[in-house]
Amino acid sequence: MKFKESFTSGELAARLAGKLLGPNDLAVRGINEIHHVENGDVTFVDFHKYYGKALSSEASLILIDKEQEVPEGKALIVLADPFTAYNSLVLAERPIEPMVDSIHPTAKIGHSTRIEPGAIIGKNATIGESSLIQANAIIGEYTEIGDRVIVGPGCVIGGEAFYYKKTSKGYTPWRSGGHVILEDDVELGPNCTIARGVSSATVIGTGTKFDAQVQIGHDCNIGPHCLFAAQVGVAGNTTIGEWCVLLGQVGIAQNLTIGARATILAKSGVSKNLEGGHEYFGYPAQRARSAYRELAALRNLRNK
Repeated sequence: MKFKESFTSGELAARLAGKLLGPNDLAVRGINEIHHVENGDVTFVDFHKYYGKALSSEASLILIDKEQEVPEGKALIVLADPFTAYNSLVLAERPIEPMVDSIHPTAKIGHSTRIEPGAIIGKNATIGESSLIQANAIIGEYTEIGDRVIVGPGCVIGGEAFYYKKTSKGYTPWRSGGHVILEDDVELGPNCTIARGVSSATVIGTGTKFDAQVQIGHDCNIGPHCLFAAQVGVAGNTTIGEWCVLLGQVGIAQNLTIGARATILAKSGVSKNLEGGHEYFGYPAQRARSAYRELAALRNLRNK
């Protein structure tokens, strides 16, 4: 997520009342969690296991809970609670604003697009030409929808990410500063839900089609021309290549990559990366032929 206005490292240290290590004139233009940081971004780390990953990332400014050697070209701000400071910066840029209008005044909608009764269009959402938003669908803030897109009845596009910080008192939600992009010719069946990115975009590629009740987690990137049958669930930060087919009730774990033109058969559970161009089945999902041979062998053992 990019800030509306850039800051210097010194300005942010003063704002957060933290101890600055490194240059005070470093330009800071955005904020991202560690999976999506770019040069010019702020990120945070509060556990020693991940210090190395954060310090070697593309982030220019790191909120951290203990003093560390400052990498060249970066700055650190030392704070007792880096997560709360990080979350406060996101909330300042994206305050939670309950909807009071069916279509927010800042939304931009193509003149040939149809909005059915009961649909909600959020702040700074954009919808292209010749699209259809069906009854009772919710298009969340900052969502970007292309041309000729169909969003089925009851869909929720751009809801908060299911993303929490575990503390001794329970789970604290991250404020989601990202958004959702539905590219041209996407079609979503009834009651699909797509979470916006924690700090970047959840993307559904050109021409991809979802059946009813498909759930896509935060920061996923679903390639062009995929087909997902009913009740498919994809956990956060997972990438699925082009022309993939996922049949009913397939479940995909978080932080995985599925190669292009893979087919995953119904009720399979994917817990690791899969190569493209193959058919998979089972839990954990494996090449379908291998899975079928194993099932046949077990059946033969039972019959003996």
